[in-house]
Amino acid sequence: MAVNYNEKLLLNYVPVYVMLPLGVVNVENVFADPETLETQLKRLKEEAGIDGVMVDVWWGIIESKGPKQYDWTAYKTLFQLIASLGLKIQAIMSFHQCGGNVGDVVTIPIPKWVRDVGDIDPDIYYTNRKGTRDIEYLTIGVDNVPLFAGRTAVEMYSDYMSSFKENMADLLEAGSIVDIEVGLGPAGELRYPSYPQSQGWVFPGIGEFQCYDKYLKKDFKEAAAKAGHPEWELPEDAGEYNDKPEETGFFKRNGTYVSEEGKFFLTWYSNKLIFHGDQIIGEANKIFAGLKVNLAAKVSGIHWLYNHHSHAAELTAGYYNLFKRDGYRPIARMLSKHYGILNFTCLEMRDTDNTAEALSAPQELVQEVLSKAWKEGIEVAGENALETYGAKGYNQILLNARPNGVNPNGKPKLRMYGFTYLRLSDTVFQENNFELFKKLVRKMHADQDYCGDAAKYGHEIVPLKTANSQLTVEDIADAAQPSGAFKWDSETDMKVDG
Repeated sequence: MAVNYNEKLLLNYVPVYVMLPLGVVNVENVFADPETLETQLKRLKEEAGIDGVMVDVWWGIIESKGPKQYDWTAYKTLFQLIASLGLKIQAIMSFHQCGGNVGDVVTIPIPKWVRDVGDIDPDIYYTNRKGTRDIEYLTIGVDNVPLFAGRTAVEMYSDYMSSFKENMADLLEAGSIVDIEVGLGPAGELRYPSYPQSQGWVFPGIGEFQCYDKYLKKDFKEAAAKAGHPEWELPEDAGEYNDKPEETGFFKRNGTYVSEEGKFFLTWYSNKLIFHGDQIIGEANKIFAGLKVNLAAKVSGIHWLYNHHSHAAELTAGYYNLFKRDGYRPIARMLSKHYGILNFTCLEMRDTDNTAEALSAPQELVQEVLSKAWKEGIEVAGENALETYGAKGYNQILLNARPNGVNPNGKPKLRMYGFTYLRLSDTVFQENNFELFKKLVRKMHADQDYCGDAAKYGHEIVPLKTANSQLTVEDIADAAQPSGAFKWDSETDMKVDG
């Protein structure tokens, strides 16, 4: 088919990926329905012109039989099918449990032999102040403790990624796998599991700090003693999941969060998270260095209570973000050390989507996070947080993808690196939905035809370079200084219904 595009407009092209269903390879490690998937992907490729797909590669499936007993067979078949259709692959190293978060329709726990360790030592899991364990993901506290048949958590993640590289070598060499997104927490996001629905959290609750396992407790007490304050303790006044910030001693106006002790705790809590990301992305960087592939990490879109002075929901999730302190630029700084991409979410949301009491500001949040990443010189990709089929959400996504619109003379000043649509389902193909989805892809592509050569829109993937320098506490403090955001247009110049 003859391809039509204008080379200057093509530099505004934002590739579109579609997230595959959560259970595409099921918990038994079987790729159960290749025929249906092939039919759907062909339609998405031929009729909508999508660029690729994103897929969770579940630790709980691959290494389920025992330590280092990896079985990649089903995923290999799946990836070969995707590649044979000319689609690119974004592979998520999913070290978390599927089940218990928004939109989780299947349950895939972390490997049983790891959970067996947790039966004897439940402190391997994130824990709230009451002592409730969250079994979605291992606590940062055991990142470097050899509790798992002689290996630490980070060694398990690293070995898994090495095995992925060995077993997918041909697909990596061929350029079919373009992104490795490294899971760093619950839902694959760099955060603490501060708002678990499985424990009764409901929107827009403040959430709870998750650092009361014995390993993180010990770490905090050591850090406090080292800072000359052995008397400091983990917060006792931060309330429960569904409290309002003003109801707590910690988050109320002039509450604990602005005291010396509170600031020390929040710095410790958020730095642990950033160094956790740094260490595991660092492992991924060593493993994939030299290959033509991008590394990425996902940051959660905690848009509720953003307009409260305490930003309570962000703080409990590990994002120490306040009016006078930047919680996101330090994460971007960390990723920049490893040439990583920041993947953000809630791109479809508007401030008016939620009730006033939620104090939700997704538009400002997206603007802030994207701006900070661009200021750190890294690329940003993103996705919608909730299922989206309508023009309103699509137009907001398009605005965020190119905040100042299309530049007819070449590369726009601001442009997202890619957009991943959540998620492939039968609903996407319902007649009106599919027509509008095709328009979304077309507008993402700046009204140009599908382009299979990423270099033509300025996305040539170069061999991954090794980390350029070591992240320090000083780096984080420096990046946390407030700096403004870029200006966004009020609406996109590429509406799906325009």
